[in-house]
Amino acid sequence: MRTTVDLRTKFPHLRQDFTASLVVFLVAVPLCVGVAVASGVPAELGLITGIVGGIVTGLMRGSSLQVSGPAAGLTVLVFEAVRQFGLPALGVIVLAAGLLQLVMGALKLGRWFRAISVSVVEGMLAGIGLVLIAGQLYTAAGLTAPASGLGKLAGLPGAVADVAGNPTALASIALGAGTIAVLVLWKRMPKRVQAVPGPLAAVGLASVVTLVLGLPVATVEVQGLLGAIQPPGLDSFGELANLSLLGTVLAFALIASAESLFSAAAVDRLHDGPRTEYNKELVAQGAGNTVCGLLGALPMTAVIVRSSANVAAGAKTKASRVLHGVWLLLFAALLPGTLALIPLPALAGLLVHAGWKLIPLRSIVTLWREHRGEALILVVTAVAIVAVNMFEGVLIGLALSVAKTAWEASHLKLEVVDKGAGPVQVHLSGNATFLRLPKILDDLEALPRDRPIELDLSGLHHLDHACRTALENWADRHSAGPEPVKVTEPTALTGAPG
Repeated sequence: MRTTVDLRTKFPHLRQDFTASLVVFLVAVPLCVGVAVASGVPAELGLITGIVGGIVTGLMRGSSLQVSGPAAGLTVLVFEAVRQFGLPALGVIVLAAGLLQLVMGALKLGRWFRAISVSVVEGMLAGIGLVLIAGQLYTAAGLTAPASGLGKLAGLPGAVADVAGNPTALASIALGAGTIAVLVLWKRMPKRVQAVPGPLAAVGLASVVTLVLGLPVATVEVQGLLGAIQPPGLDSFGELANLSLLGTVLAFALIASAESLFSAAAVDRLHDGPRTEYNKELVAQGAGNTVCGLLGALPMTAVIVRSSANVAAGAKTKASRVLHGVWLLLFAALLPGTLALIPLPALAGLLVHAGWKLIPLRSIVTLWREHRGEALILVVTAVAIVAVNMFEGVLIGLALSVAKTAWEASHLKLEVVDKGAGPVQVHLSGNATFLRLPKILDDLEALPRDRPIELDLSGLHHLDHACRTALENWADRHSAGPEPVKVTEPTALTGAPG
């Protein structure tokens, strides 16, 4: 009796956290397996990443209710890395990315990820979603997907023709479509039924249907937990001299960090508990990825699906996410054979549904109405990821975002007041930078040379060197005529042109 009282005193939220951990565990199992299979690695590696995300990252400080594990957002990047460098190199890539995250967290760079344009992040997720959906449609039909994003999209019409007369492929597609239907309709089921997480219900039903009907579809290949772990060998570290591999490491670190910290901000809006400490969360993510790399597992990020399920289930402390990692460990160690019952088309349907949710259709419509420049950045980033690759697509989006910000920062208004008699008044307001210089000079050169000019710069907030020099030269040339130029200096700046 006294022991029970002591536990309640020491862990006042143990019941809520215990219940939430079970819910998150049931959500995590099919997603961990699905992400691993879609990434082209053994299914057990997804579970290992989930275990590390729960126990290692879960014990660390940062975001108390956020849950980490393998994420659909990195599936495309991992698949490309494994295809290009091989599975043995994956551990080295993830390890190096984790160490880079640790360094960034130690340098307190976590908060700077919040400065990344939301349009770039949403464009990144949309591009990932499109490639993920296209690739998993082939898996749902039992076909091999082309390597590139454009190839996946371009090959879909041919894939449809191949499937049309193939009963086995049609059965596989029907199973994947049924999985998606269950996921979509699950939220409309009674609350008691919804106590079972939708992903688990969808994959579980698909597994039962496959077993009962004896459908000729592919299922998950099982190696066993210890058989799947492949720590990177010393020869694998030699790959770090490859510039292409280093680019992949940087992409892993930056994209995983951005996704985790944006997820943390979203999770903070779901509860009233302690707020996220971004630098500590970045360190926690780095520690988790370092361990995942040493085990040769998938990279991890914070996952909004599991995190929101954790909050909705009533979790109060980080104990819930740690316990969910313990349940994953017990499942992987004691019941690995059950994975062989899961049909691949069901996992493909699960990931098609996840990919669809990565595409921010509502945000695109809203941005187009209110901020068309941001909508353009989102769309271009997504298209670039599909057409080129993940890393370069994100860089293109960031470059566009910086260019747009620079253009807006150089906003300038030039107003000419000519009353027909007396001096012509020219008012400049805003930010005068070299980006607006051609327009400024065109307007000034068009002014009459036989009239006095009053150039009022008092409304300028910023006047860069290029503009100041150009205005000085123009004023000198104009003052050489019959009427000089009178200049009113910016109130916050010194030094007059002319």
